[in-house]
Amino acid sequence: MYVCICNGVTEREIRQAVGLGVTTLKELRDGLGVGGCCGKCGSCAKDILRDELASACCGDFAVAPA
Repeated sequence: MYVCICNGVTEREIRQAVGLGVTTLKELRDGLGVGGCCGKCGSCAKDILRDELASACCGDFAVAPA
């Protein structure tokens, strides 16, 4: 899904950037241009960033029942 139409940035690209070490919206803007033009994508990009950071930090795994 396209997140930033102005710069043609997709959700996948944002997630890949986080995998490469991006941790802030400013870093996304500097690297991918997200939110650098009209700014309408900022909240969506921030949500994806937050979600991906949480997944990377805590891992996406289920705890097996005892």
